[in-house]
Amino acid sequence: MRRSASLMRRAFGIYFGAAPWAAAVSIVLMVVGGLAAVGTAWFTRAIIDGLTANDGSTIWAGVAGFGVLAVVSPVVLHVSQYAQRDAERRVTIRTQQELFAAVSAHPGLAELEDSSFHDRLRLAHEASRYAPTQLNTMVLAIGQETITVVAFGVTLVRWSPLAGALVLLAAVPTLIAQIRLARMRGAMLERTVPMFRRQTFYASLLLDMRAAKEIRLFGLGAFFQGRLLRELRAAQAQERHQDRLALWVDSALATLTGVVSLVALAVFVARVADGRGTVGDLVLVLAALAALQMSASGLVRQIAMLGETFIMFGHYVDITAVTREGPRSKPLPAVPPLERGLEFDDVWFRYAPDHEWVLRGLTLRIPRGSSLALVGDNGAGKSTVVKLLCGFHAPTRGVIRWDGVDITTVDPASLRARIGATFQDFMTYEFSAHDNIAVGDITALDDRARVRAAAATAGMDSVLGNLPNGYDTMLTRAFSDGDSAGVGVVLSGGQWQRLALARAALREGADVLILDEPSSGLDVATEHEINRRLMALRRTHTSLLISHRLNTVREAASIAVLSGGRILEQGSHDELMVSGGRYAELFRLQASGYDDALPTRAVT
Repeated sequence: MRRSASLMRRAFGIYFGAAPWAAAVSIVLMVVGGLAAVGTAWFTRAIIDGLTANDGSTIWAGVAGFGVLAVVSPVVLHVSQYAQRDAERRVTIRTQQELFAAVSAHPGLAELEDSSFHDRLRLAHEASRYAPTQLNTMVLAIGQETITVVAFGVTLVRWSPLAGALVLLAAVPTLIAQIRLARMRGAMLERTVPMFRRQTFYASLLLDMRAAKEIRLFGLGAFFQGRLLRELRAAQAQERHQDRLALWVDSALATLTGVVSLVALAVFVARVADGRGTVGDLVLVLAALAALQMSASGLVRQIAMLGETFIMFGHYVDITAVTREGPRSKPLPAVPPLERGLEFDDVWFRYAPDHEWVLRGLTLRIPRGSSLALVGDNGAGKSTVVKLLCGFHAPTRGVIRWDGVDITTVDPASLRARIGATFQDFMTYEFSAHDNIAVGDITALDDRARVRAAAATAGMDSVLGNLPNGYDTMLTRAFSDGDSAGVGVVLSGGQWQRLALARAALREGADVLILDEPSSGLDVATEHEINRRLMALRRTHTSLLISHRLNTVREAASIAVLSGGRILEQGSHDELMVSGGRYAELFRLQASGYDDALPTRAVT
């Protein structure tokens, strides 16, 4: 009960905060709407009794009342619809802002790598679009139906206390059943969320241009469509089961209510037949019975649906709680410019308690201004090192230090502001070329000179300048810019990789530069040129370089070979080649492919 009250206060806060005028109008219209049906019944009685008694004043009073209702009711309806639509728009803006601010407020990636979080996020996203408005609408509807039920209930009890009480009590079993059905439906919605998420995934996959080539080459269309329909049918089977149960229960309860109303009607007809009432009284009772049955049923259904909506809205409230907890009483300190260096001290890490260790006692030091290259087999933990250094995850054990300070004790945003990076799985945003680079440092969004300089560092200035609309060309064919004519352009994989490098180069204030497989998609000539540019860029930064192409790391001040989550060996290129360990083995293996292909010159 306390949870429901808290959710209701939160919904009211969102609704009244986003659309106060619409909320006030809705309350007034609730009262007017609740009394309109009662007024109609009483004015009908007045007209009939006036005609029966030949009382002109009573007749015209009833007609006048009908006239007022005929004018007011449609106006009330249209004003109510407008107020509700405007409130929905305003509430949607507020809830979308709150929800995605909350998702972005999580400093790490743990939540986004948790499937159960995505299930709750799906429910929260759906609830954000309708729950606050719907909860307020339900409460107003409950108020309106209550007004109607009370007014007509008093009318029936006035003529026959027993029959009136019987009609009102008939709603109790309906209320109990509807509350249980609503809880069952809420649980069903939670069970089907993973199915609908997978169905949405397959639908987006079938429409994704990046997947289109493989889908068509491998003939995957029917396969993915089959999986989409499997998830959809599984979810719909649970919905159908719930709907069938509700059909049987609702039908049985409707029959019970109908029988009770029939008995009450028979009692009132008998009273009029005995001369203890007028024809107008009978018409009023008939209207009261019909309206009371409908209003009581609507009231019960609204109360029951509150439970279902509370379940959905609860996920929204829980997820957005991270932004409503308020700032820390003592904010985390900002990260100062790097003076001494970075240090990994006996760092252990795994992604979940039941998973294998990815890092096992990793110890590294990167002095300020130097460069460290990490090499190793796939799955050795190289990209995990990047995630930990950026503060996306905290070490399970051990410490990562920035100038001797544990990075988990500083403001993560300030830490990341001092890091420039290009990731192995970099993003290809469906933006303009300019915006695709500017996202590397959003402060440069309006600084075209900085963006062009970053593009030049990555060897992309001439490429982007020669596009149909230059840097304003959309790098997608899925969207178009209404201010620019022409179709968007799709870059090659290597060009996208250079664009990702430009993002890293754009962050001029960064102390640390992370390059995770920066040349994996480049041709030989471009790779040589980019490596030359990156070496110049690394001289002004403390850099961490990860690559499987060992020719790109040989100039690093120190090279560490990562194996099984530990440092297997570390040193300069020359030192590691002399030691003849794993690095030398890998380097010679890669070089042999080129040496064997070179023609042997004759010695004269």
